[in-house]
Amino acid sequence: MTVILDEELPDQQEYTASCQRETPTTPKPRQDLLLACQDRAHTAMACARPCSPVTPNESRATVPSVQSATGQRSPRRRRSLSGYRCLPKMLPVASRVLRSASPKPPARVLLAARTFVSEASFDIKKCALHRLEEGPPVQAVLTRDEGLKYYKNMQTVRRMELKADQLYKQKIIRGFCHLYDGQEACCVGIEAAINPSDHVITAYRAHGFTYGRGLSVREILAELTGRKGGCAKGKGGSMHMYAKNFYGGNGIVGAQVPLGAGVALACKYSGKDEVCFTLYGDGAANQGQVFETYNMAALWKLPCIFVCENNRYGMGTSVERAAASTDYYKRGDYIPGIRVDGMDILCVREAAKFAAAHCRSGKGPILMELQTYRYHGHSMSDPGISYRSRQEVQEVRSKSDPIMLHKERMVNSKLASVEELKEIDIEVRKEVEDAAQFATSDPEPPLEELGCHIYSKHPPFDVRGVNQWIKYKSVS
Repeated sequence: MTVILDEELPDQQEYTASCQRETPTTPKPRQDLLLACQDRAHTAMACARPCSPVTPNESRATVPSVQSATGQRSPRRRRSLSGYRCLPKMLPVASRVLRSASPKPPARVLLAARTFVSEASFDIKKCALHRLEEGPPVQAVLTRDEGLKYYKNMQTVRRMELKADQLYKQKIIRGFCHLYDGQEACCVGIEAAINPSDHVITAYRAHGFTYGRGLSVREILAELTGRKGGCAKGKGGSMHMYAKNFYGGNGIVGAQVPLGAGVALACKYSGKDEVCFTLYGDGAANQGQVFETYNMAALWKLPCIFVCENNRYGMGTSVERAAASTDYYKRGDYIPGIRVDGMDILCVREAAKFAAAHCRSGKGPILMELQTYRYHGHSMSDPGISYRSRQEVQEVRSKSDPIMLHKERMVNSKLASVEELKEIDIEVRKEVEDAAQFATSDPEPPLEELGCHIYSKHPPFDVRGVNQWIKYKSVS
């Protein structure tokens, strides 16, 4: 991968030299201070010498005798080991004294901050095109603030999913649970390319997009544990999470595709400059309702971006065994399409910008195939290694992990330091741990609220229970 730094910056050697000139020279230590500290150190070491007489009860060190000039062997002077008992206590004292006299290095924070660049340009993988003369750019500009934000968001999704895995194995999370780790570049990259007023709808692997649409880790984990503080009041679970302009989280395979076209129709009908990203997996790509939606969207020129997240396996079946054609970006036939590296956040971002601009210009729908990979199995009930090897998963982790690739890009281009990214890791871990604590301590919704939140902005009404004598009050 070729890294191109910002051309407006000075030459790197001159820049480093200028930083060195501006850095104050290290002051020389005072000679009298050094001598005084050395005297204190010698005094401390002297205290470590034998300071107690040798008694018969004390252990002695046996030393071999030496031969004298007369040929007679005389024993060496034996020294008691008990006199060295205070040595371990005095050595740290002497070490601290010497360190206090040594010159301290100048502060590195300011110098490190000067070496950061404000932005950098990167070569990205070219997208494969279908029915398009031009595609997304092959270069992307990344600012320092954007890079840090993307890193934190991807790391948060990763840590949140790993915590969900842990809570599920502890039987705190029950039912279906589909994790998103490995595919973080898809949700963060798309969100980086669109406006908050744009719309997103996806399948049941929805945690990453839920976070990207503005919900907190606390609300997501509390929903997974079925607590009152969850984003759906503890009634939706893993597959049914919603936020502003985010419509789930849909449990029926492929059912969200026609719904996404309906959202796009509403955008066009109301005359708003908005688009809808409709996501589905490679497993749902063979369904008839998907092709019916393609046809309607193309006829009406809806501002709909169909996104196939191809993570190579539909449940436990590889794409080669499930589809006669794995070129999912060509499935729309008469609809233009692009194939994107879904493990590179900049590729995803630039492709999503291109697709959104295509729809906003009134050209109708477009298809995006994101080639990505999930580390977990299809769901928590799937170990994920019966249809693929551990070596395959490990190879993807070591070569194509989206967080690792972004981190290397940031550090190598001097957009951030390793220490700075480690601080973000610590911050994210604390946020996820605090959210998990809330998700396990927040109360469950009471039974009286079982019938609530069926409709939005609707007058209260009664909901029949399991028999005609049980009724629940439904409140919006």
